[in-house]
Amino acid sequence: MEIKDIKDLMAQFDDSSLKEFTYQTKEEAISFSKNEVKIENQKRQFEVPQSPSKQLSEKSDTELTFDSSRSNLSEEELTSAEGQVVNSPLVGVAYLSSAPEKDNFVTVGDQVKKGQTLLIIEAMKVMNEVPAPCDGIVTEILVNNEDLVEFGKGLVRIK
Repeated sequence: MEIKDIKDLMAQFDDSSLKEFTYQTKEEAISFSKNEVKIENQKRQFEVPQSPSKQLSEKSDTELTFDSSRSNLSEEELTSAEGQVVNSPLVGVAYLSSAPEKDNFVTVGDQVKKGQTLLIIEAMKVMNEVPAPCDGIVTEILVNNEDLVEFGKGLVRIK
């Protein structure tokens, strides 16, 4: 199937009321879904609903759930404490360093410049850098390495 044909199928699917679409021949198969986003990691594979639901299912015999109401920090604490909270721009897996054997991009007490990489978020096998929105000092890192983060979750506090 040519790229042009795939793009045409995607456009038609996007304009339709269908929730899922699968096309399969002996040589190839293609599938579209408006229901969920798949995030794959070398260690785990998650299916994340795009709805406001906080339920995450891991493709194994265990179940992983994230409930924002049980987070260590409430929204009031995130906004009332001194400093600016850098929030996650997307759903994915947060990494504090570029590789397991490397040092973290930043640690508490580090002086950062606007645009400096604070951490990376992996979404669909793509590494997305999260830059500092301003100059300042890192006062708190709100996530652990390899935490699954959702859109808008506080990642780092800069004063």
